[in-house]
Amino acid sequence: MTTDNSKMPIVLIGNSFKYEIEATLKLFFNTARYSFGSDRSEASGDAYVVAEVSGDTLSAEVKLRGEAPVKRSITVDDTQDKEHEICRLIYHILSEKTGIAPPWGLMTGIRPVKKVIELMRRELPKDEIFARLRDKYEVTDKKLQLAYDTAVNQLPILDRIDSSAVSLYVSIPFCPTRCSYCSFVSHSMDSAVKLMPEYISALCRELEIIGKIVKDTDTKIDTIYFGGGTPTSVSAQELRAIMETVEKNFDLDKVREYSVEAGRPDTITEEKLHVIKELGAERISVNPQTLNDEVLKVIGRQHSGDDAVKAFELARKVGFKNINTDLIAGLPTESADSFRHTLDRMIELDPESITVHTLTIKRSANLFESGSANIKNPAAEMVDYSIPALMSHGYLPYYMYRQKNTVDNLENVGYAKKGFESYYNIFIMDETQTILGAGCAASTKLVYPDGKIERIHNYKFPYEYIRSFDKLMDKKEEVTECLRKIKSVQPK
Repeated sequence: MTTDNSKMPIVLIGNSFKYEIEATLKLFFNTARYSFGSDRSEASGDAYVVAEVSGDTLSAEVKLRGEAPVKRSITVDDTQDKEHEICRLIYHILSEKTGIAPPWGLMTGIRPVKKVIELMRRELPKDEIFARLRDKYEVTDKKLQLAYDTAVNQLPILDRIDSSAVSLYVSIPFCPTRCSYCSFVSHSMDSAVKLMPEYISALCRELEIIGKIVKDTDTKIDTIYFGGGTPTSVSAQELRAIMETVEKNFDLDKVREYSVEAGRPDTITEEKLHVIKELGAERISVNPQTLNDEVLKVIGRQHSGDDAVKAFELARKVGFKNINTDLIAGLPTESADSFRHTLDRMIELDPESITVHTLTIKRSANLFESGSANIKNPAAEMVDYSIPALMSHGYLPYYMYRQKNTVDNLENVGYAKKGFESYYNIFIMDETQTILGAGCAASTKLVYPDGKIERIHNYKFPYEYIRSFDKLMDKKEEVTECLRKIKSVQPK
């Protein structure tokens, strides 16, 4: 549709619906780039979109591949959302011209399950929930069923949430190498090794500061999650230092879930697993992404499929009884048969939960520069296989999220055996509990009693985090204020 260096013009006249219109276009062209303007003269070249609002009249003009532009208009009344309706107008034109029918329809947000739960809480029957979401967003019944099944499994956990408690996220943003699809702010160990002592010292200081705030406000920690990056990229001694700081500064007796993303199999050792288990974490992730050695090479992984299986078996040997594994559907060069082999083998290993992600081409990932050349794998076929395969073996969908630029407009779904759902994963998606973030690129999400949400972002890069640590800590007063407000509305 556009070359890697060109941008498709989007002209907005009489409106500022930039975000949703771009999100609608990305349902069809997930690696394209866009420019925005407000003058009709900017609608030029082989492809462009004009979205115009004039009173109650909404108009869209779409040109693709140098073909004659298609123009359509509709009239709306006061009950209709103009932004949604003009996106629907553009969506229908694009669907007709491209032959693409996105399975999630017009639903561009990352939390489809939340929309289902909102309707379930109003005690609407399933068929009416389906009808409303189908009519508004044009979602397929297959995806509505997946969202509904996820909501059914998630709702009892949300109903037991302790809104006065908070979760703790600890960021260790380092990896052995950077995968081609990765957009996280993670740093290879080769470049980060000199920063490591200072980073761990600063992280432990921040954990001490957060621990004091939690203690002073008499706040309970509900879940703890170590993520990254790959937390097990650091040495066993460094991991021990961080986890001992958590143990000393937070009351772990009331923590319902303590997870560490062991992540990449080439970073997992028996010594590190013993440290994790000894210091209180009971849930870990071992993430092969695929067991196909050739695909692993293509995406920049340095381990083999056998290494992933051995890492999983080692975790069992150490005594972990709650292991998650992550897979990705649609990786470059992966076939549907190869993905099926990986999924079937992971089911044989019998982890407590399996998360099936769909490849997302983020702009900051190396893979993005290749445009659409790397995303022609049958991701939809892979995902379609995974749903019945997992559910028939007792794995139920319990959390879901969607992202822009995801191959085939698909989704990421966590499946778990009953009783092994990750509370943290549900809370981060539902946004009903405050999450305190520590470390580089971590985000603190403050959920106030009135439902207002504020975010405090730590610096993205380790050198910034270390250099500006004191300035960053000045923001912690807002955390204290939020926790006190939460405490003040709880029943005595």
